[in-house]
Amino acid sequence: MNSYVNMGVGAFLGTVFVLMSVSIASEGIFHSEAPEKEGFAIIAEEGGSEAGAGGAAEAEVDIKPLLASADPAAGATVFKKCASCHTTEKGGANKVGPNLWGVVERPIASHEGFSYSAGMKTFAEANKTWSYDHLSFFIEAPKKHVPGTAMGFAGVKKPEERANLIAWLREQADAPVALPDASAAATPAAEGEAVKPAAEAEAAKPATEAAPAQ
Repeated sequence: MNSYVNMGVGAFLGTVFVLMSVSIASEGIFHSEAPEKEGFAIIAEEGGSEAGAGGAAEAEVDIKPLLASADPAAGATVFKKCASCHTTEKGGANKVGPNLWGVVERPIASHEGFSYSAGMKTFAEANKTWSYDHLSFFIEAPKKHVPGTAMGFAGVKKPEERANLIAWLREQADAPVALPDASAAATPAAEGEAVKPAAEAEAAKPATEAAPAQ
């Protein structure tokens, strides 16, 4: 009996020894030292999606000069992207978004019968009407120009397409609003901000500047 026990213990110890030997030998054969310098390091960009997409945000495009050569007929085609949420006929029904008849220079968040988001109502407190600039910025990136808006549209990114669309929307009115003077060298307002009044701009001039002749 004792001989069988001794044989079993011996076999077990022999197996353990063999496994340990194989493990040690494998470590010596396949072990590799960590390189002093990594061949390729992946570094996560900081600053959110804008940094990953190519660094600084693109400069804002002043839509007003583009409106002079815009094609309203082409804008009607662009509007097909919006037609599932908006109507443009006079007296047309509100859908997911408000009816857009006469939207150019219409007071923001004012269309009768439509329930506007809190974000749009807040935006309307500081920005009174849908000017050409506001329409362009909003159509380009709704949630960026009006934080908190319920509008989930991704936006029309190409300036020429936006100009065509706005030119077409302008015609959907009893009396289309006059186009801006394309020859005026106006500086576009920063996104989401109203243009400074002339009086404010005049007050911001350096004190040493000579006053114009009266």
